[in-house]
Amino acid sequence: MKILVTGSRGFVGRNLVSQLHNIRDGKARNYGITGEELTIYEYDMDSDPAELDVYCKQADFVFNLAGVNRPKDASEFMKGNFGFASTLLDTLKKHGNTCPVMISSSTQAALDNPYGESKRAGEQLLFEYSRETDAKVLVYRFPNVFGKWCRPNYNSAVATFCNNIAHDQPIRVNDPSVVMHLVYIDDVVDELISALSGREHRNGDYCEVPVVHTITLGGIVELIRSFRQMSGTLSVPDLSDAFTKKLYSTYLSYLPEERFSYPLKMNVDDRGSFTEIIRTSDRGQFSVNISKPGVTKGQHWHHTKNEKFVVVSGHGLIQLRKIGTEEVVSFEVSGGRMEVVEMIPGYTHNIVN
Repeated sequence: MKILVTGSRGFVGRNLVSQLHNIRDGKARNYGITGEELTIYEYDMDSDPAELDVYCKQADFVFNLAGVNRPKDASEFMKGNFGFASTLLDTLKKHGNTCPVMISSSTQAALDNPYGESKRAGEQLLFEYSRETDAKVLVYRFPNVFGKWCRPNYNSAVATFCNNIAHDQPIRVNDPSVVMHLVYIDDVVDELISALSGREHRNGDYCEVPVVHTITLGGIVELIRSFRQMSGTLSVPDLSDAFTKKLYSTYLSYLPEERFSYPLKMNVDDRGSFTEIIRTSDRGQFSVNISKPGVTKGQHWHHTKNEKFVVVSGHGLIQLRKIGTEEVVSFEVSGGRMEVVEMIPGYTHNIVN
């Protein structure tokens, strides 16, 4: 299959092309598409127009992600969004190529402003093209899309908030009660790749990403600000919540490089050291415990708390004894053989280096 992606270096285009490359290279096998069969044509605003002619002749599927949303002059909306779509469809018609065509539109197409009007005109152009050629068309009216590689301080509030908070720069929130409807870039890419196999989600004349998150602007900012504090508290967000998980991944992609790593506090004494790595609100903590040769640590027990010990380096002896008994259960452990030893409630335990 030969796939043409226009706007290939834009936010959505770059993410889509990257995943198509993963499929082609055998690194993403969960889409039911054979990678060896994929040829990906990438076209962007500075590409040679002659390439578009070649690609339109050979393409089996077209993703038209090209467009403008922040031009210097409002008249450029129509040129960038309607004008290029017209050129693309005319080129396909010239070669008699009636392959499926997807167009990236926006929920703002329903609004009466220059941007919305240009998007709406592009939609109608595609519908007319379908009636004229009997080609399959897929019009996606995306709400706000967020995720990695989105340009901050441009036209995405989420990208701007993530970038500025990560860099300790100010943000402006005019009305925190404004409700946002958001789709995550990976969900968008998954939907578009599903469309290659005819498994798009439709709602009348339009196609849609099935997973949409709704949250207030203030709620987004509150979450991102909490992320900013987590390296200092060793905490992690509630990743069982899908939106929080996606927003946290997005936030991390905007971290300055000098904050990719951060120090941990080693609590050192004559026995060795104890260092916390992660604390969670409901799933305990993860830590590293180093014991010097001949040192015994532990020698205590818990009513409810349980622990899991894994020796990753050296050799040791883990011992457990049920309270009120004399029988000792022993486990010889080493970094050469990874295994978990459970610290059972009601059992006193220790570890000997």
